[in-house]
Amino acid sequence: MSATVDHRTLYRLPWNLADNAITWLEPTTKCNLYCEGCYRENDPAGHKPLQTVIEELDTVKRLRTSDGISIAGGEPLIYPHIVELVRYISSQGWKPILNSNGQALTSELVAELLDAGLVAFTFHVDSHQSRLGWHDKTEENLNELRLRLAQTVAQHGKGRIACSFNATIYPDTLDQIPMLVDWAQENIEIVHTMVFILFRSVRPKSSFDGFVCGEKVDVGELVYQLDTQEVPRDIVAQEAVDRIRRAYPEFNPCGYLNGTEDPAAFKWLVGVRMGNSRRMFGCWDSKMMERVQTLHHRWYGTYLAYSRPGLMRRARVMLPVALVNKSVARSFWNLVTSPRDWFAPLRLQAVTIIQPCDVLPDGRQSMCDGCPDILPYKGRLVWSCRVDELEKFGAFVTFGAKEQESVEEILTSS
Repeated sequence: MSATVDHRTLYRLPWNLADNAITWLEPTTKCNLYCEGCYRENDPAGHKPLQTVIEELDTVKRLRTSDGISIAGGEPLIYPHIVELVRYISSQGWKPILNSNGQALTSELVAELLDAGLVAFTFHVDSHQSRLGWHDKTEENLNELRLRLAQTVAQHGKGRIACSFNATIYPDTLDQIPMLVDWAQENIEIVHTMVFILFRSVRPKSSFDGFVCGEKVDVGELVYQLDTQEVPRDIVAQEAVDRIRRAYPEFNPCGYLNGTEDPAAFKWLVGVRMGNSRRMFGCWDSKMMERVQTLHHRWYGTYLAYSRPGLMRRARVMLPVALVNKSVARSFWNLVTSPRDWFAPLRLQAVTIIQPCDVLPDGRQSMCDGCPDILPYKGRLVWSCRVDELEKFGAFVTFGAKEQESVEEILTSS
């Protein structure tokens, strides 16, 4: 078992509700893929008029300062106005980021999106998706697909579009994390971030019922749960860190977001490593992350989440920081003592763990404090992972102790 990560030793990312690195946007809820456990219901008529989406962006502009806009869904690549939307977001000074399953990706579309100002792709690929031609494939088998997507972005994005991968982690795929971390390192030239999302089911624990405005509701109507009727064990961020360290023992996170109800929880846990496809030389520490966030906010007025690929490729320009930062100094020393890597490229790669909503023992729900995936919805900002509750019930679900059987029910059952 690796050392326990202590939140007090990390940099609490300064992202908050009003000033955040990212904001979520859903121009469509139509999708071309079924993903087990997805929190958004697939609506075949889910494409929004472009003007409606622009009005949602006006809500973002009014309520929140953001560096980037994560365009999601549904599947944004099948949204008929996706190129125009990316161009509009870029024209407003935001970084457009596309969150896609990649099924509709073509080289021509990548070129069009590059011209429109796209900064990054984040592809969601995991073994709990029902992809035509990829049924029953393992996470390792899916590396072929991941590589194909990354190569398409690198080639037709001319090296100017960053490429990240999300994988939802379930109890049965937890032990695949080391392999995925190794794969990301092997492809560090074209893969800039690896994200592990720890699955959470809306299905409450056996001791709780769901309520909306005091009325009991059936949370089984919501879509974000596994197909099986069993309630899966909740994986926590420390377990993902332990698995990452099997592949990369030196891995140390540098920044985090806590929970709204649990200050010690790692809702977002971020690590940044320096190296090449053959070897990793070290990770940023909390002071380095603090320096980067502070300077980016001072220069650009926003906090940073997605870096342009040019910065990720030029890690050598950061080596002088070794004079004032211990983690960079340690990486520099490891490079110096590895002569075969003196003239090899030096890259940055981020590894992120996301631990979504947790239901605490007393029924409270702990969300990501300063959620980067907040969504404009009917003139306000709401958690993107819980919009389905608003659509189904008109308000968010709360959890309370199960109602006790009445004496009459007990007598009847006996």
